[in-house]
Amino acid sequence: MHRLDGHRALVTGAGSGIGRATALRLLDEGATVVGADVSADGLAATATQAKERGTGERFSVLTLDIGSEESVVEGVRSATATLGGLDSVVNAAGILRASHTEQTSLELWNQIIGVNLTGTFLVVREALPALLANPRSTIVNFSSTSAAFAHPYMAAYAASKGGIQSFTHAIALEYGGKGVRAVSVAPGSIKSGITDATGGYVPADADWSLFAKLSPVLPTELESGGAGMGDPDAVAGVIAMLVSEDGAFITGTEIRIDGGTHA
Repeated sequence: MHRLDGHRALVTGAGSGIGRATALRLLDEGATVVGADVSADGLAATATQAKERGTGERFSVLTLDIGSEESVVEGVRSATATLGGLDSVVNAAGILRASHTEQTSLELWNQIIGVNLTGTFLVVREALPALLANPRSTIVNFSSTSAAFAHPYMAAYAASKGGIQSFTHAIALEYGGKGVRAVSVAPGSIKSGITDATGGYVPADADWSLFAKLSPVLPTELESGGAGMGDPDAVAGVIAMLVSEDGAFITGTEIRIDGGTHA
């Protein structure tokens, strides 16, 4: 399926997990993609996979720290120049840290909000001029099931993702009349670099029974921290639909992709 021939996309967080799966899926469907990530090694691994799939000639890498305004300003400008414009931006980059809320330092809170929420804002802000140059374009932001359903020890992360969800609604209304669509995806129980690292962040004295509601009802073949997880490709497929003409009447909403975890 080549729904995205000629499509130009910037995907942040493309060095691992769902961001990598998304970049590869968009390439498979014909898009030209700049994959951005703070990890040069991760991007190199994604580029290797793209070459193995025969799509490497349409993939460029960009080392980018979404927590830095200067890095985002320079990076989005570079990506736009490389692609000759932008048709979509996928903001998959983010971090997760977990702690007891009463033990969460302001520094940690600001780090999570700064990367996840402010970083998403910065990429969108810098990409909008290029997106508005097209009659139709798309922004896909990454929320999380934690924005609407309780995830223990993740108050700062949940707040950042709830903020992204609200931010997405606002820009969908503000720019819809100018041809820009904005949608959030809300993954849950999807294997990624974040989920693989979560066990190391959860407090040592955590009450693991609080995680009982965070398991998918659909069968899974992958695990992360001993819990059943969905494949990142499940999210990548939805994103490919959203940025294609198949998603042309979808904006100002969020799509939960969690295998029925919160059914």
